[in-house]
Amino acid sequence: MECISVFDMLKIGVGPSSSHTLGPWRAAERWIKELKANNTFDKVESIHVDLYGSLSLTGKGHATDYAVMLGLCGSDPETIPTETIPTIISNIKSTNTLVLNNERALPFNPETDIVFNRKFLPFHSNGMIFTALIDGKKKKSTFYSIGGGFVVKEERTNHKRNFEIKCSFPYPIDKGTELLQFCNDLGLPISQVVLENEKSIREEEEIDKELQRIWDTMLECMYIGCHTEGNLPGGLNVRRRAYDMNQNLKGNTPYSNPVEWIYSIRNTEVKFRQIIKWVSCFALAVNEVNASLGRVVTAPTNGSAGVIPSVLMYYLVIENHDGNFEDIKKFLLVAGEIGSIFKKGATISAAMGGCQAEIGVSSAMAAGALTELLGGTPEQVLIAAEIAMEHHLGLTCDPIGGLVQIPCIERNAMGAIKAINAAELALDTDPKNVKVPLDKVVATMWETAKDMNSKYKETSEGGLAVGVNMADC
Repeated sequence: MECISVFDMLKIGVGPSSSHTLGPWRAAERWIKELKANNTFDKVESIHVDLYGSLSLTGKGHATDYAVMLGLCGSDPETIPTETIPTIISNIKSTNTLVLNNERALPFNPETDIVFNRKFLPFHSNGMIFTALIDGKKKKSTFYSIGGGFVVKEERTNHKRNFEIKCSFPYPIDKGTELLQFCNDLGLPISQVVLENEKSIREEEEIDKELQRIWDTMLECMYIGCHTEGNLPGGLNVRRRAYDMNQNLKGNTPYSNPVEWIYSIRNTEVKFRQIIKWVSCFALAVNEVNASLGRVVTAPTNGSAGVIPSVLMYYLVIENHDGNFEDIKKFLLVAGEIGSIFKKGATISAAMGGCQAEIGVSSAMAAGALTELLGGTPEQVLIAAEIAMEHHLGLTCDPIGGLVQIPCIERNAMGAIKAINAAELALDTDPKNVKVPLDKVVATMWETAKDMNSKYKETSEGGLAVGVNMADC
């Protein structure tokens, strides 16, 4: 059984895509570790990278080439000052030199040493091969970015075999039924069961510190997005909307930082329509930051990074003005566990399953987490997750120009609203009357993903990506 931590599902990184940006970045880091482990790092004469399938078809729009170069340079996506990224890339291009892991200067021409191959590798549509010339011979290493910043070298069939992965969690969970059984046996809510698993691999103090760091990153991302004007990069000339929405909604209460911003919203009289606008504003803000190579929390992907923070922010500024870190902690623990169930039973990669694997999963994660905070039972938490995903089944991934902008940014707002609606429906649902359990919708999502035409799986070969002329935008 595969153990997936909350911190695997909620990662801090740089936009715009967990599959196309964070994954290749991490793959480059892993390749460098391989070279060092094999004692070949100091012998590398030159390097070359081949990108395949979806990484190639939408790689330019997703800044995959930038991510590869940044990873090869040894930059960390969690800590790199994002404003330095253009300078780093510009220096590589102007000098045709890359300093591998910030240690060894090697000849590197991005135009010829990063190749976008349209063909697909057999295992996964997000494949990449790193090649090093060592003693005149080419040494290759293949990686796959499988969604949410996860990178593997093994095929999915092997990755899924129980004997391949040993789980150390005291309460190992693959399915919703197993999660409910532990809740019932232990008499604990979902968040507490997940916490007990996390405590088996790290101290609770460390858990709290990391969850606080994740929330701080989410909050800062929303704040930056709501206070930044202008158009997004990439050529579509998409105007940022979160700034105008925040200005129109925020009222007259002064503030100067993200925490004060929360209190200013709480002190603003919010009517029903404004609630929807605030939630949309929060979600748009995150994904506008994501689209501009800003720092976000992959939740469970970068393309869907706005849903979870916007729903949690909704709880803190609308539902419960006394909400505190304990509420944030419970929310993130529940969300992470629901996301892991989808990853194990289906996919969180749009290149494998379309946008149902990103916005659909993030909406399910947020719906379940909100339900627990609103007093729902473990059964109702899973009902909320099921409802949210049920109404995202079949959602395609068709980004215009390969950019994580249209329709991706708005979809986060829609996913957040659906999550809140799903939570409210679940709270009014008697579990005895449920016809579609969570595990059934997870299985259905995976079947839908396998049946979906590749045109609608983050390749920009169908849907809006071909229905709208980028030149007219």
